[in-house]
Amino acid sequence: MANTPTPAPGSWRTVVTRTQWLVLAGTTMGWALDGFAGSLYALILGPAMTELLPHSGIHPAAGSIGLYGGLTVALFLVGWGTGGILFGILADYFGRVRVLSAGIVTYAVFTALAAFADTWWQLGLLRFVAGLGSGVEAPVGAALVAEVWRNRYRARACGVMMSGYAFGFFISALCYSILGGYGWRLMMGIAVLPALLVYFIRRHVPEPPEIQGTIAARRARRAAGQRHEHDRFVLRRLCTRPLLRPTLVGTALATGSLVAFWSVSTWYPQVIRQAAAAAALPPDVANSRVAIASMLFNAGGVFGYATWGFLADAIGRRRAFLTSFAISAVSVVLLFPFGPGWGLFLGLIPIAGFGLYGALSGILVYGPELFPPSVRATGMALYNGIGRYFTAAGPMVAGVIAASWFGGDLGLATTCVVAVGLLGAFGLLFAPETRGLPLPSDPVTVPAAEAAAPAEEKL
Repeated sequence: MANTPTPAPGSWRTVVTRTQWLVLAGTTMGWALDGFAGSLYALILGPAMTELLPHSGIHPAAGSIGLYGGLTVALFLVGWGTGGILFGILADYFGRVRVLSAGIVTYAVFTALAAFADTWWQLGLLRFVAGLGSGVEAPVGAALVAEVWRNRYRARACGVMMSGYAFGFFISALCYSILGGYGWRLMMGIAVLPALLVYFIRRHVPEPPEIQGTIAARRARRAAGQRHEHDRFVLRRLCTRPLLRPTLVGTALATGSLVAFWSVSTWYPQVIRQAAAAAALPPDVANSRVAIASMLFNAGGVFGYATWGFLADAIGRRRAFLTSFAISAVSVVLLFPFGPGWGLFLGLIPIAGFGLYGALSGILVYGPELFPPSVRATGMALYNGIGRYFTAAGPMVAGVIAASWFGGDLGLATTCVVAVGLLGAFGLLFAPETRGLPLPSDPVTVPAAEAAAPAEEKL
């Protein structure tokens, strides 16, 4: 028989389907609105603590704002890590779309309810619950995109989805520049908007056939009274060989990237306010500078997020991570301990956003390529969750260090905490290169009753 030539792969216009575009649109919007809600809190942290600490019997000095503000951010990140793991497990057992919708509603509603807090601990509690829902979007959304975009464009699609988070930060900065003068409570109240996305997701985003088949096969084996090695509880599988190594690699990459990102993104608004106060600038000027710097930081972040998948396809996943880590390290060192002038600060902040956001994009572009579908959402949620538990200490420790060691200087304190990001570079030593490889799959198993059936019954 003559050999048939392999057809040309075609361009993205011919191989990307309408369903894939809808899935990408829905997950990108969800991640953008998640970033929108999260960024609002970083922008209003100082004013909110200034108002709420006196209600809690605490003087709102710079050190107190750093300490208690850091605690509320820590509570949110602990909730994010916990919720991500819980919702990730549910997504592997019950499907991606329903779980994704439930998480979006949770973080939207409880972020908006924070507008009614009267003390710092009430705000912290509401931020914890909002974090439970916020943890769902990254691991479940990335798994959903990777499983639907199974062609050679999947890394780029995941990168585009991840750029939504930075775009949400950019939109929140724009809203803050327009509405920030009306108070922090209004800003938190408009964070209910992400809940509206659930209608679009439930109507237009389908469940990937791959995870549907995995769930159906698991249920069929259970009904037949069978139990295979890959039917063990997902967390137990991820903590034993052969999945332990990718879990540890993902944890190192996520912890380094997340500690660096959250320490910088939480405290650079306060660093700007400290510099403005030292220069005796009025509060309106400080708020304006925070809004401008935030838009530039997140503009660089959008670019870093969206291009990481393209970069990883061009030079490989490991080299793309090294590029992001190097850019982040250099820009943070230039920004914070040396206290550049305002003009240079504006030039450096988008470069920092490009590097920091790029690394965050990488941990979720790379994650689906480490795990089979039966544990994919849980695997990414687990290493992101562990990373966020460590990260939860980052903003809080920066606030404590600033108050205890550096006379309230958050720039020096943030630089010290960001050094933990070197853990991500260590993880790269053990990370496999996955460029050009297909997504991992689960072994195919057939229930004994079906395997024993006569051949003519299977036709």
